[in-house]
Amino acid sequence: MIISASYKTDIPAFYGDWFMNRLRAGYCKMVNPYNRRVSRVDLTPSAVDGFVFWTKNAGPFLDRLDEVADRGHPFVVQYAINGYPRALETSVVDARRSIEHMKRLRERFGARVPVWRYDTIVFTSLTPPAFHRRNFAWMAQELAGITDEVVISFAQIYAKTRRNLDMAATAAGFTWEDPPPAVKLELAAELAEIAQEQGIQLSLCAQPEFLVPGAVEARCVDARRLADVAGRPITAPQKGNRPDCACHLSRDIGEYDTCPHGCVYCYAVRNRALALRRYRRHDPEGEFLFAEG
Repeated sequence: MIISASYKTDIPAFYGDWFMNRLRAGYCKMVNPYNRRVSRVDLTPSAVDGFVFWTKNAGPFLDRLDEVADRGHPFVVQYAINGYPRALETSVVDARRSIEHMKRLRERFGARVPVWRYDTIVFTSLTPPAFHRRNFAWMAQELAGITDEVVISFAQIYAKTRRNLDMAATAAGFTWEDPPPAVKLELAAELAEIAQEQGIQLSLCAQPEFLVPGAVEARCVDARRLADVAGRPITAPQKGNRPDCACHLSRDIGEYDTCPHGCVYCYAVRNRALALRRYRRHDPEGEFLFAEG
C-alpha cells in the first residue's frame, strides 16, 4: 500500500515527530471522518510500498527523511510553492526558502523525489492572471533542473472556502472571484508554455476540463514515480479519492482541520482557529495524529 502523508494536513511541517514515532512503532491509528470508525494502519516495511509527502514547508522534515530512506522506504515529496501574499497564506514559509528545500531534496534523494505544486491557483485582486504569469515564471526558472513536474489546479469554491475567502477579503481589503473557464484555460496554456521552456512538465490535478496543449493529467500519488525512486517495480490500481482524480490507490493518514498554515483557499480546514487549537492539543507520542476528547 502507498501511504499518503497527507493531503488533509501538512505532516512534514507540523507533525514530523508524530510521523517518525509512528513509523518506528510500525503503525498508526485513524478515525474515518465520515463514520468515525477507528482503524489501524500498518506502517511496517513489508506493508508500505512507499510514501507520498505533501507539504508547504519541508524544512523541519528534511533530516527526518534520511531515516525514512534508511528504513528502505521510497518516497516522493509533493511540495506546494505558491509565493502568495500573507493575506492568502498567513504562515507559509517564504517561497525562496522552499525553493532551497527543493534543491536539497534533489541533491540528497534524486531527481524523481521533488514535485512542485503551484496549487491552488486562486484569483484575487492581489493575484490576478498577470501575477500568476510573473510569479510562476520566476519560480519555474529557479526550479529548472530541480524538478521535472509542476502540478496545478484551480480553486474549487466549496461553502467553507467561500466563507474563508470572504472573511479574509474583508479583513485585508482585497476582492476575489471564480472566473469563467475561458480565463482558466488561457492561464493554464500560458503556464504550460512557461514550464515547457524550463524543461518541466505541467500537469492538472483532477481537472481534465482545463487540459491544454503541453499539459497532462496529474497523478499526484504515482506508483510509477515511486518505482523510479525505489529502483524496483511498484504497482497499485488507479483509484483516486474523488471524481477525475487519476492517482493510484493510497491510504491517507492525515486529519482534517489540523493544519495551521492559514491558507484561506484551503479545502481541508474549516477555519484556522480550529486548526490551531487542534495543533496545540496534538500529542506527538499518541497513536492518532489528532484524537477528540
